[in-house]
Amino acid sequence: MPTRSDPESTHIGEFDSKSFLKQLTERPGVYRMYDEGGSVLYVGKARNLKKRVGSYFRKTGLAPKTEALVGKIASIEVTITGSETEALLLEQNLIKSLRPPYNILLRDDKSYPYIYLSSHSDYPSLTFRRGRTKKGGGTWFGPFPSSGAVKESLNVLQKIFRIRNCSESFFRNRTRPCLQYQINRCTAPCVEYITPEEYQQDIRHATMFLEGKNPAILHDLMNAMEAASKNLEFEKAAAYRDQINHLRHVQEQQSIEGEGGEADVIAIAQDAGIVCIVVIIVRGGRVLGTKDYFPRYSIEQTEGELLSAFLGQYYFGGNTRREIPRDILVPVEVEGQELLAQALSESANRETRIRGNVRGERRRWLELAMTNARQTLLTHLASKETVYRRLLALRDLLELSETPSRMECFDISHSHGENTVASCVVFDENGPLKSDYRLYNIEGVTAGDDYAAMRQVLSRRYKRMVAGEGKRPDLVFIDGGKGQLNIAREVFDELEISDIPLIGVAKGVTRRAGMEQLIDAMTGDVFRVPADSPALHLIQHIRDESHRFAITGHRARRDKKRRQSTLEGIEGVGPKKRRDLIRYFGGIQELRKAGVDEMTKVPGISKSLAETIYAALHDE
Repeated sequence: MPTRSDPESTHIGEFDSKSFLKQLTERPGVYRMYDEGGSVLYVGKARNLKKRVGSYFRKTGLAPKTEALVGKIASIEVTITGSETEALLLEQNLIKSLRPPYNILLRDDKSYPYIYLSSHSDYPSLTFRRGRTKKGGGTWFGPFPSSGAVKESLNVLQKIFRIRNCSESFFRNRTRPCLQYQINRCTAPCVEYITPEEYQQDIRHATMFLEGKNPAILHDLMNAMEAASKNLEFEKAAAYRDQINHLRHVQEQQSIEGEGGEADVIAIAQDAGIVCIVVIIVRGGRVLGTKDYFPRYSIEQTEGELLSAFLGQYYFGGNTRREIPRDILVPVEVEGQELLAQALSESANRETRIRGNVRGERRRWLELAMTNARQTLLTHLASKETVYRRLLALRDLLELSETPSRMECFDISHSHGENTVASCVVFDENGPLKSDYRLYNIEGVTAGDDYAAMRQVLSRRYKRMVAGEGKRPDLVFIDGGKGQLNIAREVFDELEISDIPLIGVAKGVTRRAGMEQLIDAMTGDVFRVPADSPALHLIQHIRDESHRFAITGHRARRDKKRRQSTLEGIEGVGPKKRRDLIRYFGGIQELRKAGVDEMTKVPGISKSLAETIYAALHDE
């Protein structure tokens, strides 16, 4: 039965924050800090996980309580969310269920903040309320994830619609306008500076925004922003842009509090011989938490086979029977899916479905689980203990006299021979050393001649090293077969480099992960390594990273050559759609921050096109 990785087994000594932060994402999410015994210490949310978690490990400026917390940390787990709003709600759910000692514990859901529209017949007010009651009538909007979000929203609404926020007693006893009128935050209905009909129009607009029924209002604001820009009134245009962004934030769909129901959302990610399975638990429409698993597996198993074996052990293999939800969401078809669903239904005494083809909110849950699986796997691969164990295995495999402390790997990437780029990635005892990564633009060779490209990059790289200008590696990998490796050996011979082992990594006959062939350039020996070997996993990681970096560099060179704007190179996005996107979001920076669902709110942008735009803007 696979279990969540034990904090004591994934760290040597005190928590290695530097290694952990190196691979941590900058996306929004929730982090959980654990002590050596595996007990949760603290749960927090973050707009940017890397910056927020990194702030705990700065050398100065920490409060005494924070220093005490950091001193007890043995491991950290993260859950990536689709937006900061989702992180806020998931944080509350986890705090309530886990009750961490370093968190302020809330009592119940009544602490959620709301926006309240009073029942005054002519001049109602919009105010902040903590907790919902039935007294006084009126209209409630919410709940919202934080009081800060509500107060900011009310502030924006008052700026745009100038609706009063005073109490009824204060309103009834005014004989002249208050300061809110003087600073253009209110139209002074208390002294009837505005008619009830005009005021009700502002109320209607504000209500439309809070209910999400706002295309007409957004259209008006976008037109106003465009007109201000054409009139060179850039400050006013920027103000309209900020208002649109703030108002969209108020209405942001809270997928954590989305459609009801219960589900276990299961995702899988594989890389470098390791498989990671993430389970997101959803109950009552809320994401309650995530758990990560790293089960052992045979290299010949498909993802469907892996998930089938995992689900059987997860729900039936433990000493304590797990709660079986109505829906189990999976990214691929599970082997024996019908039989497994039948067994789960019989155990739960009601129907349980295993589903992969889902839409709407459930699709977002599944995408969120996949994102978490990929990120968790990256973090695991970069952990200091994992890298060290693999380095020892690599030393033994290649019969090296010392454990390698610097390894370099080369790969070639191009499109039909054009825009050829060579990559050099570097690994040390801590994993990927990205500051030493290098890209080489290959010039003056026949299009598609990978051998000539490899000769050029190796000559350029190691001529500098021989001249004393570069760092000397302990081991060099070439992503390719005997042909590529022979070129590398020739270059080393020409430069009189004889003390650096040179290894080729070929994909083998089946070209499947785990079936790689290693070629020793000095002896010509070709050999395979067991699929579960930590040494092979490290080689796969280095090889895959060189391939990824080469492709990234090639795409960057190709896009630079096109000299197009960020949106112009995206298929299906013409001038009108580009204009509509920029108008809706107010600029390319805000568009980058938007999720797929938010993009689909722009007229003419379908779900598939939004996914294409998102991928292009984030280089996926």
